[in-house]
Amino acid sequence: MRGMKKILLTGATGFIGRALTRHLAETDYPIRVLIHPSSKSPDLPKGIPVEAAVSGLNDQRGLRAALVGVDIVYHLASEESLGAEGNLLETDIQGTRNLVLAAEEAGVHKLIYLSHLGADRASAYPLMTAKAIAEDHIQKSSLDYTILRTGIVYGPQDRFTTSLAQMIQAIPLVFPLPDQGDTLLQPLWIEDLANILLWTLDNPKTKRELFEIGGPEQLSFKEIIAIILDVMGLKRYLVSISTPLIRFATVFADYLSLDIPTNIFWLDYLATNRTCSLNTVPHIFNLLPGYFSKRIEYLRPENKGLTR
Repeated sequence: MRGMKKILLTGATGFIGRALTRHLAETDYPIRVLIHPSSKSPDLPKGIPVEAAVSGLNDQRGLRAALVGVDIVYHLASEESLGAEGNLLETDIQGTRNLVLAAEEAGVHKLIYLSHLGADRASAYPLMTAKAIAEDHIQKSSLDYTILRTGIVYGPQDRFTTSLAQMIQAIPLVFPLPDQGDTLLQPLWIEDLANILLWTLDNPKTKRELFEIGGPEQLSFKEIIAIILDVMGLKRYLVSISTPLIRFATVFADYLSLDIPTNIFWLDYLATNRTCSLNTVPHIFNLLPGYFSKRIEYLRPENKGLTR
C-alpha cells in the first residue's frame, strides 16, 4: 500500500529540500527529515507535519536510527552552498557512503540522489569530482537507485537568480561577466524539479538509472543576465572580466567570511557548459518544463521590493 511507505529526506532545509517537502506533503507518504545537529532551528516549510531525526551523515548509529522503517531515501544534502567553508569530503563523499551502507543494512528499497550536470571523477572542479564519487558509491550498492544530474535550479530565494539580482543591485551601471559570458546553462524551475523528484518514486523507467535533466532551453550566461535585467526593469553595461580574477576575488571574500551572493563552487558551475538533452524530461517524466523568462516574475521590483 502506497501510504505505508516512509520517506527519509536529507537536505530538507535547503532550497530544493524545502520545495520537495511541500510536494511530498501533498501525498500520503509519511515524511522523516534528517536534521544535522545544530544550535539553530531548522528552516523547514511552515505548517507541514514531518518527523525529525537528528543525526549527522557521519554518525552511523544516528543514521541507523533515522532509517528504521524507511522505504525510500531522497538524498539532497551537500555542503556546496557553504563555499570555501564547506567540507565536500566529509559530507558529499563520506556522508553519502555512510548513508548508502546504513540504507543497505536497514533494507531501504530505493535511494534517489540529486547530482549535477558535469559530475566526473576526473573533473578539475572539486564539486563535480565529489558528486561523481558519491554517485559511484550509490551505483555500486545493492539499492534500487535513481540519480538525477540537474542543470542549475532556480526559483524564489534560490542561490542563482536571487544572488544575481542582488549583485545587479549592488553594482551600479555595469555587471561583470566571466570572460564573455558564453557558458551555456539549462536552468530548471524548482517546481519542475520537485515534480520530477516526486514522479521518480513510482516510475519503473527510473530503476537503477542515471538521468541528466534540465530546462527546455540552453541559454548563455550573458542571455540569462539580459533576461533578469529585463524582468527587473534595469539596464547595465555588461563587462567581460577574466574568470581567474573573479575567482580570486570570490575566494578572498570567502576567506574573510564576507557576505557576498556567490561562492567558489557557484563559479565552478559557470566554468563550462552545463547542458543535456532537451528530450529527457518530457519523455521520461512526462513533463514540459517551464521557460526561464516565464518563471522569474518573482524578481520584478513590485514582487521583491527591489529598488532601481
